[in-house]
Amino acid sequence: MILLDRWLRFWAAAGARGDPSAPWEALAARYSEPHRAYHTLRHIEHCLEEFEGVRAAARDPVAVEMALWYHDAIYDPRRRDNEEQSALLAEGTASTAGLAPGFARRVGDLIRVSTHRKSASDPDGRLFADVDLAILGQPIEAFTEYEHQVRLEYAWVPLEEFRAGRARILEAFLDRFSVYATPAFQEKYEKQARLNLTASLLVLKGGRP
Repeated sequence: MILLDRWLRFWAAAGARGDPSAPWEALAARYSEPHRAYHTLRHIEHCLEEFEGVRAAARDPVAVEMALWYHDAIYDPRRRDNEEQSALLAEGTASTAGLAPGFARRVGDLIRVSTHRKSASDPDGRLFADVDLAILGQPIEAFTEYEHQVRLEYAWVPLEEFRAGRARILEAFLDRFSVYATPAFQEKYEKQARLNLTASLLVLKGGRP
């Protein structure tokens, strides 16, 4: 109920038209799909909690919030276009709700940032990316559970292949000058994120389960 209340407040703040229950039910159903372990409503809840602490720094906080709601709406570990499809879904939802085309585009562009292949070029994109990556800087117990959940989502991938691919992803974060792009997240999570990533890489490369 807490998340539903949050959704209803977001819908009103955005000035969206129509019944908010239909898009909520569709979104909740997506995040409850059985192949998900990490990319669930709990992840969205965590993102929204993190965003509240930095909301005042966003230039368009409503667009950032909608992007957080929708950024993993379409998630199939066997596909490589999840972010693009989630962006298109969010843009379509915004359009159907009567929100401005420019707003819909901003939401879609923010969601596309969640590939994390390169740093965002605008402040809201950097803020959105840091919120999405907040899990990397959580206490080691929470981070370890996150890594376990990611493995569950990729259970169909052979173990050695998974370890190699996962190691490349984590190394890419460590290779950055800073894991996080904004001062607030650098101060709050950078040190712990680097410790977590290094520890996970030791496991992935050391061959321990």
